[in-house]
Amino acid sequence: MPHPELALTAHPASPSAADAVVLAVRKTPEGPRLLVDDAPLGDLDLAALGVTGAVDEVVRVPSPNGAAPYVLSGVGGGEPDPDALRAAAGAAIRRLGGRAHVALDLPVRDEAGAIAALEGAGTAAYAFRAYKSEEAGAASTPPSHITLHVPATAGLDVDHDGARLVARASATVAALHDVRDLVSTPANDLFPQSFAERAEALRGQLPVEIEVLDEAALAAGGFGGILGVGSGSARPPRLVVLRYTPDDARAHVALVGKGITFDSGGLSLKPPSSMPTMKYDMTGAATALVTTLAAARLGLPVRVTAWLCLAENMPSGSAMRPGDVLRIRGGGTVEVTNTDAEGRLVLADGIVAAGEEHPDAIVDVATLTGAARTALGERVIPVMGDPTVARELIDAGARAGETLWEMPMPGELRSLLDSDVADLANAKLGSTVAPMMLAAVFLQHFVGRTGEGPEAPRIPWGHLDIAGTGYNAGSPHGEVGKGPTGVAVRTLLAFLESRAR
Repeated sequence: MPHPELALTAHPASPSAADAVVLAVRKTPEGPRLLVDDAPLGDLDLAALGVTGAVDEVVRVPSPNGAAPYVLSGVGGGEPDPDALRAAAGAAIRRLGGRAHVALDLPVRDEAGAIAALEGAGTAAYAFRAYKSEEAGAASTPPSHITLHVPATAGLDVDHDGARLVARASATVAALHDVRDLVSTPANDLFPQSFAERAEALRGQLPVEIEVLDEAALAAGGFGGILGVGSGSARPPRLVVLRYTPDDARAHVALVGKGITFDSGGLSLKPPSSMPTMKYDMTGAATALVTTLAAARLGLPVRVTAWLCLAENMPSGSAMRPGDVLRIRGGGTVEVTNTDAEGRLVLADGIVAAGEEHPDAIVDVATLTGAARTALGERVIPVMGDPTVARELIDAGARAGETLWEMPMPGELRSLLDSDVADLANAKLGSTVAPMMLAAVFLQHFVGRTGEGPEAPRIPWGHLDIAGTGYNAGSPHGEVGKGPTGVAVRTLLAFLESRAR
């Protein structure tokens, strides 16, 4: 379905002009407090209605004049910062199916708050119904028009800045909807070739060049990791390269995305219970794709090159075997000890190729290890790599409303990947030692250098493992529904903006 239309206005919200009006409620020791400049609900006793102002609490109350209902959304007990506004707007919109036009009357005080509220609302106005036989009923159709009414006390010039703020929020919302559409599409329809076609369609008329390497081009280019992982599938692999190169670029960032369109584990077969969601193993590639397109849509003065490493990991007579040795782009060799540690093999090719262009930074994003969920749960993104890049990504996440946490890569882990026949192994067979960090140590081996010779420093590099955060299997919260979350898109876009500055 199309992305919702977002708008920003300085006019007061009116129940007569919308199908619902969302108001914020703060939780205080004295009881719930309505955070609006006027008193649209008169002397209504919120506590008597069970309203507390808690985060994710949404309560509908009728309008006193019989017009559209008011929807009270909790912002918690603290000051309504951008994160609280994003969550409150999203929680309300998730519960407003069947309401085409929703007005947000929230205590926005600055640009960050306005963008966050619009992002939260627009992100939550999502439904994936491409495979439903019946048309969506009114109650399951999310709002299509969302207007944020900025209070008079806000320090915003809506006439001057409104269009820019809406464009910024709309670009993020479009990216998040697109990544969730891609991740939700089943693997029988989204495979390497069709993913490449979807990338071309999403590019549209944006100033982004696209190149698709088929299996012959991959072989000629020495992309042995991608070819090895894809060798067991009847649907051959692809490498999609996107290049956004504005004339006023102030930096060059390479994004590398893991795009395993279905991960059976290969000959190291996964248990059946682990496979139904394995269509989502291409989330990293989808994230790199939509982030690059969002940068182009916003005209950011930063060069972005995205490497989408696409393969389907299947068992067959032609599949790679444990014990096989793959030659990665650039000539390095890897002994395959576990065919289910395939993501790092395709990323190795992409990281080497990205490094050959000597960007200012490389960031890879991947649903790489189940250990990421074990270590940090489903709402915190582990980041590893160069400490400076890690810190930049953490700060970008804080601005974007996403939590990142830096994990170490102890040097002693490298010996666990020693191989008797190749430069290194892709996994330590039978070991349970630090699997998330060990995967990052493997990837670090393929990060290029800023100059010639082994003494030159490595290109600044960051690794985001979104295996725990990319898919919400639990209850919805804030702007996040069940299923693909689109996590890291906001962080990466904020990171590109900081590099552009």
